[in-house]
Amino acid sequence: MRMTVKELDAYQVISEKYVKELNSEGIILEHKKTGARIFLLSNEDENKVFTIGFRTPPSDSTGVPHILEHSVLCGSEKFPVKDPFVELVKGSLNTFLNAMTYPDKTVYPVASCNDKDFQNLMNVYMDAVLHPGIYNEEKIFMQEGWHYELESEESPLVYNGVVYNEMKGAFSSPESVLDRYTRNVLFPDTCYSNESGGAPDAIPSLTYEQFLDFHRRYYHPSNSFIYLYGDMDMAEKLDWLDREYLSRYDRQPVDSAIHMQKPFEKPVEREIYYSITETEPEEQATYLSVNTVVGDDLDPIHYMAFQILEYTLIDAPGAPLKEELVKAGIGQDILGGYENGILQPCFSVIAKNAEREQKGEFLAVVKGTLRRLADQGIDRKSLLAGLNYYEFRYREADYGSAPKGLMYGLWSMDSWLYDGDPLMHLEYEKTFEFLKKAVEEGYFENLIKTCLLDNPFEAVITVSPKRNLTASKMKS
Repeated sequence: MRMTVKELDAYQVISEKYVKELNSEGIILEHKKTGARIFLLSNEDENKVFTIGFRTPPSDSTGVPHILEHSVLCGSEKFPVKDPFVELVKGSLNTFLNAMTYPDKTVYPVASCNDKDFQNLMNVYMDAVLHPGIYNEEKIFMQEGWHYELESEESPLVYNGVVYNEMKGAFSSPESVLDRYTRNVLFPDTCYSNESGGAPDAIPSLTYEQFLDFHRRYYHPSNSFIYLYGDMDMAEKLDWLDREYLSRYDRQPVDSAIHMQKPFEKPVEREIYYSITETEPEEQATYLSVNTVVGDDLDPIHYMAFQILEYTLIDAPGAPLKEELVKAGIGQDILGGYENGILQPCFSVIAKNAEREQKGEFLAVVKGTLRRLADQGIDRKSLLAGLNYYEFRYREADYGSAPKGLMYGLWSMDSWLYDGDPLMHLEYEKTFEFLKKAVEEGYFENLIKTCLLDNPFEAVITVSPKRNLTASKMKS
């Protein structure tokens, strides 16, 4: 007879609940010996998902979380091949295989419809993150992170490395410079002020020992978040995880808590530059932005309401904020919206390819439009269209090539990582129910007023072009 999850001695069940929105049995557990956090969504979906993630708050901008994410996939104790990742892609029946570094976490998700393949992928990923080859092979760090290179005896010494080159590319785009700098300005006292991907001018100061130390500290089961989704014998999978990996470790204290930034007493203004060549125009090349911190990720109503506001104000056809800025001739495109997936999400409005001198007018139009909408009301049809759009998305669960089980796992991290309930953003019915009523009760207007108008926790950031300034000179 099959064992049940409850019968496993190695784990403690924290809570279990049927999740009607996902037609799944949700179980939250803890591994007794290590304290590893486990979240299961058991259902009939044959596209099974496994993810192991870690809280990895960066303490500088050397990019160590990002370099480590690349490096652990370059061979491990059980799989000593040079690039198991490439080998896997060639021979696996996976429907998803990747690893991602975020500002405060690193996750390793895999998905497959084939049982044997799925088991193999779990094995490769668990061994990669817990027993990587980085301790025996310093050259992995040099290859993936940074090293000196000399093309010829006469050539100057240059930096090279996979992550170093990737981030050099990322920092040459004004949009990504703005994105990275926004977090740096809004959260000066927390891990979000640092660049987890790595700033090109900071990456070469990372030493091999610091790199290994980061792995020792954070890549431990006591700091892990393990997620399983789909049609499988969950007890068998958990038993295997314990036998093969988790039982080899003891619980250890890991200080990886993500701290709150104290709100600003008044808005701040900053300007930063990005590099352009001699031939690129300086006109209409500035990015103007206003960015406001709006609560935290542990409020499911806020979390959804701001996505709807983004759709209504910026994304939808005839969106009033976008329309007014276009009408005023500010920028060639209006972007922005709600950035969640960090502890304190922010709402941004960005004018792309504007003039630097338009900053005052840009702010006046943004604030004036928001004030008008807060006072006179937002078009009900637009709000309901936004609500319906998101409700449809959630119900249909069609995320293109990404398996829905993968998306549920990533969304669960938006609360779970900060010690909240992993089901918080997945049980959406009550949230939509509340918001449908709230449309008629001035809830969204009040949200604009309290969070976007009367809130000093804000940064006005301008990104302007400068000839031949290297992107690596950017403040990290």
